[in-house]
Amino acid sequence: MKHISITAVLLIVFGSAYASVTFQTVTLPNPQSDKVVVKMMFSNGSMSDPKGMEGLTQLTASLMLDGGTGKYTATDIKAMTYPWAARWYSTVDKEVTVFTFEFHKDHADQMLSIMTGLVISPAFSESDYKRIKSNQENYINEVIRSSSDEDLSKYALESFLFRDTRYAHPVGGTTQGLTNITLEEVIRYHKTNFTTRNLMLGIAGAYSDPYLLKLQDALMKLPDTSPNMVQPVIARNPKGLQVEIITKQSTLGSAIFAGFPLEITRSQDEFAALMVANSWLGEHRKSYSRLYQKIREQRSMNYGDYTYIEWYENGGSNMLPQPGYPRKSNYFSIWLRPVQTAGALKSQYPELKEIKIGHAHFALRMALRELQTMVEKGMTQEDFELTRDFLRSYTKLYIQTPAKQLGFLMDSRFYGRNDFIAELDVMLERLTVDEVNAAIKNHWQSNNMFISIVTDKTEAEPLKESLMNGLRSPMTYSDALRATLSPEILAEDEEVSNFPMQATSVEIISDQSLFR
Repeated sequence: MKHISITAVLLIVFGSAYASVTFQTVTLPNPQSDKVVVKMMFSNGSMSDPKGMEGLTQLTASLMLDGGTGKYTATDIKAMTYPWAARWYSTVDKEVTVFTFEFHKDHADQMLSIMTGLVISPAFSESDYKRIKSNQENYINEVIRSSSDEDLSKYALESFLFRDTRYAHPVGGTTQGLTNITLEEVIRYHKTNFTTRNLMLGIAGAYSDPYLLKLQDALMKLPDTSPNMVQPVIARNPKGLQVEIITKQSTLGSAIFAGFPLEITRSQDEFAALMVANSWLGEHRKSYSRLYQKIREQRSMNYGDYTYIEWYENGGSNMLPQPGYPRKSNYFSIWLRPVQTAGALKSQYPELKEIKIGHAHFALRMALRELQTMVEKGMTQEDFELTRDFLRSYTKLYIQTPAKQLGFLMDSRFYGRNDFIAELDVMLERLTVDEVNAAIKNHWQSNNMFISIVTDKTEAEPLKESLMNGLRSPMTYSDALRATLSPEILAEDEEVSNFPMQATSVEIISDQSLFR
């Protein structure tokens, strides 16, 4: 669908009263739709949290949209909007905060006052503050450690990559940071960080031109001040293979996330070349990719093995990339979903009773070996064409709904582009295998990486010894599984187990020490 920016035209037609609008507006009109989608992107995310108050942006955003307004309580709003099937939510990431409202066009006028009230004049009641802060503290102190070792390893990797910077902590904050946040700090942060000077407005669907003007005019009641903008930081450069093993009690798997800084984002055309390379090596949830085939399909080691060239929100649940998480500070990462520990293997297969470590070292070795092979040899013409053609179709699925289409348009503006998804199709069509292989050599490597491994306490010391000394890491199978494997796979196992890989540092830490 064609999208246009109509703000300037509207100002001419409807007069100069709105000439003071200072924020960019992204429009996606569709008169045939029965819905309206409004997005407000503020260029402040968790990196804007003041030192010692980590989690303030998330808490403020949650209080804004999950509380009341100066006119209505949160209960009033829910009761009023329930019959309308309206919904709204906030997403906070490192660099931006996005508020999204979706509603039927018949309720657009009523929703105007509600959504602008929530953003401009939230009630910030003491009861809402205590309730929402308690939920956020529970997530950081308990849920983040118990619900998913995969997410824990992902957040641990970010802490490793961005240590001692405002980018290091989870969006939800830290234990001490949340303790330090008072309601007064929330109110102050709202006033100074959600202003017309760092706002991008997006609207899609069946809205009228006068409705957009009313919305813009209402949002001009936000403070007209410039927030103290924090600049994104660059991830640290690892020196060799630097590993942190995070120990937990009674876990049967080892969750692995590894990565290094990446000096490229969607803002550069070369990103399209890396998208092809990444898709072939480890496209999220795609069984054709190289790592998935090698580690899961051929060896039945785990659920999935993927690579990423930018942040992927909630990879455990989302099959497709989500809009609303654009970042200028970027990194490459490898995600090896939990492989079994020695304890888990021994409990199932008596023939493995003598092993000391599970599959973590072998799986990591195989992933690094495949990455190094790709850097050295690149993609073949056939693999390139198949992957490129797949991506030209697949990326169109990113924008199946008006909300996602609008979200990706706004992300495009964040990166200085007009419409990344549409432009991507053209870039992919013109791309050559030589350009892809040049991008791989230019941006990828396998020798310097930060690696976070969440595993059982009993696995930590043997795994540390194996990694630090570059010990051989033979693949272990049950007798029944080994009998089904081809001689080619078993021969490759021997090569992988001896692949040169020696960590420069390995530190063992408790999961209870993270994010405090």
